[in-house]
Amino acid sequence: MGLAALLTLTGCGLSGGQTGATSTVADRGQRIVVDNFRAPVAGWALESDAAYILSLSGCLETLTKYDQARGKVVPFLATEWKQVSPLRWDFTIREGVTFQDGSPLTAEAVADALSSVLESTVPARAFSPSVVSAVQAADAKTVRVTTPVEDPLVPFRLASVNTGILAPAAYQGATIDPFGHCTGPFVPVSEKAKQSLTLDRNENYWGGDVQLAGAEVRFITNGATRAAQVQTGEADISLSIPASALSSLQNAPGVTVLKADSPRTATLYLNNGRAPFDDVDFRKALRSALDVKALAAGVYEGAALPAAGPFAPSEQWASDKAGSPQQDVAAAKKLLAAAAYTPDRPLEIIAIVERAEFADVATVIQANLKSIGVPVTIKAKEYASAEPDVLAGNYDMILSQRNRLIDIADPIGFLTADYTCKGTYNLSHFCNKEYDAILAKAAQTSGTEERYGLYTRAGEILDSQAVNLWLVNEQATDAVRSNVLSYLQDPLSRYVLTAQTAKSGS
Repeated sequence: MGLAALLTLTGCGLSGGQTGATSTVADRGQRIVVDNFRAPVAGWALESDAAYILSLSGCLETLTKYDQARGKVVPFLATEWKQVSPLRWDFTIREGVTFQDGSPLTAEAVADALSSVLESTVPARAFSPSVVSAVQAADAKTVRVTTPVEDPLVPFRLASVNTGILAPAAYQGATIDPFGHCTGPFVPVSEKAKQSLTLDRNENYWGGDVQLAGAEVRFITNGATRAAQVQTGEADISLSIPASALSSLQNAPGVTVLKADSPRTATLYLNNGRAPFDDVDFRKALRSALDVKALAAGVYEGAALPAAGPFAPSEQWASDKAGSPQQDVAAAKKLLAAAAYTPDRPLEIIAIVERAEFADVATVIQANLKSIGVPVTIKAKEYASAEPDVLAGNYDMILSQRNRLIDIADPIGFLTADYTCKGTYNLSHFCNKEYDAILAKAAQTSGTEERYGLYTRAGEILDSQAVNLWLVNEQATDAVRSNVLSYLQDPLSRYVLTAQTAKSGS
């Protein structure tokens, strides 16, 4: 079965929409403004989410690239690759590529860059010592990746933006410096900390002529502000538009709203590692108390569908047993009694402010849980300030969402990082030996159908344990000014500014 089919969540799949009529003439002197929903929180460390910002800004490039339209991994800074033994993969480096500082792209430079990610204090989820043993230059044109066990997904791992390649000079200081050290079509030239990144055209880009003179990527955490700025023309592209802003934007002159199915589920994460959430009956009681159908129809105004577990029902690895939970207050109260729950303190929901709708979602959940005798308070926080406590287990519940295919374009990344006992992004603090054994087997299974069957079993365990409360399956929604040309929406949040992205003068 082809991967393109496997990643199609509904009829339009993950390919996104595209702007720009072919008859419109691009003005190469134009610059563009992009409103992004998150700022880098760890400087420019590539093992962090900063890599996504450098990638969508047209700076950072990787050895391979996941092409969502074709549903497969394609060449990027590497032209070809092969598995030369069960534990070794060789990648051939593209000739004639120079970094933005003028130094050449070599196998040694690539190996050093990837080794830097491996050696970081908190390695990237898709490319860590647990899945990659070493990276070295096998010869002048070949980079060899060695794995501790056979791994059929190494080319997918090298498409992760966290494995982006920077010039040797980027690693000379105390922190990583991407300025002038990328290979992409845009050169970062200045930044305002936590506010914006300014870029100029790379005049010597290996991939062809760059159509824009430059760009500014702004870090705007408030979704209503992102929507307002694209409507007024202050921004040319605004990413991740909240559902509450869609009606006004869809009727706004000069604005195009693009939607694509996204492997993203709004989730109420529960801290399984502390009381009362360490009791499965308590977690199931919360699930029975929620009215996710009303939530989808109300807060999301029909722009999202009720969730049915950790996967969207149409994903190939979703269980055919899955179904959206039905609100049942009586059953929820019985489960609370079985858990011997006593409301000795209000439980807290953290609603991250990057998602404007989460304030209303939290209020609905608060009312649902009050109906079964579970008192809840709500605190609004930026995700960056909440994450350290959440990862450390110092929280009750947090409303957030995560793209299941963003670390690696296969569920193995999400299922491993988020739910295994040693998962590096295990916000739920869930640990189950049977689940871990299934994921360990899946990681070494080359047959697609068999591997996806293991993902199904893993998802069924998560659902049966009510590890989290999966609320609604969302769409990726971007708003773009009508004079932006050749913008292809990426539901996986990796690419926005490309050499082809253009803007007309009118």
